[in-house]
Amino acid sequence: MLDETPELDNPDYMLLRLGRKLRKRAGVLDEWWRYYRGRPPLPMLPKNAEAAFLEFQRKARTNFCGVIANSTVHRLRALGVTGRDGEPDANAARWWQLNRLDSRQKLVWRVAMAQSVGYMLVGEHPTRTEDNGRPSPLITAEHPREAIVERDPATGEPYVGVRAIHDDVDGHGYAWVLYDDVTYAYRTAERCTPTRLPWGPDSWVPLDDGVPHDLDGVPLVEFARMPDLGEDPEPEFAVAMDIQDRVNLGVLNRMSASRYSGFRQKWVKGHRFAKRTDPATGLTVVEQPFVPGPNSVWASEGENTQFGQLDATDLSGFLKEHASDVRDMLIISQTPAYYYAGDLVNISADTVAALDLLHVAKCREHTAAFGEGLEEVMTLAARQAGVDDDYTEASVRWARPEYLSPAVRADAATKLKSIGYPLDVIAEDLDETPERVRRINASAAAAALLGASLLPANPAPTAGNLPDDDQGATGGE
Repeated sequence: MLDETPELDNPDYMLLRLGRKLRKRAGVLDEWWRYYRGRPPLPMLPKNAEAAFLEFQRKARTNFCGVIANSTVHRLRALGVTGRDGEPDANAARWWQLNRLDSRQKLVWRVAMAQSVGYMLVGEHPTRTEDNGRPSPLITAEHPREAIVERDPATGEPYVGVRAIHDDVDGHGYAWVLYDDVTYAYRTAERCTPTRLPWGPDSWVPLDDGVPHDLDGVPLVEFARMPDLGEDPEPEFAVAMDIQDRVNLGVLNRMSASRYSGFRQKWVKGHRFAKRTDPATGLTVVEQPFVPGPNSVWASEGENTQFGQLDATDLSGFLKEHASDVRDMLIISQTPAYYYAGDLVNISADTVAALDLLHVAKCREHTAAFGEGLEEVMTLAARQAGVDDDYTEASVRWARPEYLSPAVRADAATKLKSIGYPLDVIAEDLDETPERVRRINASAAAAALLGASLLPANPAPTAGNLPDDDQGATGGE
């Protein structure tokens, strides 16, 4: 049985504490994931509705939450980590490529936008080693259903982390309690289901007495999506979830009106309906001879029988309501309005930039927060590799979140060059990676050296290189 003494240095206690936190937030993570994937709750049914109407309801769901989240993910692209002097760093570039962070970073940004938080875990690479013989750093993306950190209430820095997974091969759950100098491993006492790990004191058994490490930091780095001070982070679309439900309900109402308008409701007046008694219940049942259908003809023997149909419903009001709700959703979530074009036709580049203003500001706020996390990841990677570099004083290079056409970028680069900007700074403004900046500088230097070597040793006299007295004499003639 695990020791539940409430102490931060007690790994048994932290395993159960953070594990129960994982279980507690699983429900809200599932809700956010359903919204992100376009499967929010179905609009409310009227009472006593038929079960067949559920399929009709599913068709009313329109996924704008996924658009809101991905519109930000598409603008977040870290190009690499430079040294503290801003120059490209060879070690950081090698670890970046080794761990495929060009693509894996998107996994973390997407889960942070959709599930409020993402994680990166730094450990030992199973197959690669450094020149000094130490294992190379392994950097993996982790899901908030399987990872969580506890922060020191005094400093706000991560104090301990837990990573818990289910092994589909042996059916057991495995967990690791991660401190800044030691890692404790656990396994569930019995097999369990992948969707629900147990978090009772008798559910887990230790696998070791703790394995020390020299990372000097919790190897689990959290990337929280824009948390407010003192509040838990929320997904990118959290402010628009109520409007998403309103949009779905409006679409359902429009579909219902459209369906009945396409197959209009009929009425009959003056017909005498036959009645019979149900032998099973004894109730009087009215027989219905008028069954609507494309191959049916209605007739009545009544002398004053009349047939008719209801007028079609005007759908323009539904469409205006839908457009208004979608615009509200985009405005509140600071998503560019051109994602829902509507009446935006033949708009200029300046208009696009104006519509992008809040979205770009939001993306820059994300890059400022996520950049700190990437610096911490690279610092842990350096310690794992035995390299004495502190990347918390480095900088993360990000691609510009706003869209500029190639012509505009080229024009800006030409003007910067004309006023004396160095080539490497211009290349950075063009969103080149640190490795590409290094290559561009090297190629430019090689071209300049080659051009200088091709100049003649004693150039022929010209008006530009004659001595002053010779130029004066020539002018006198």
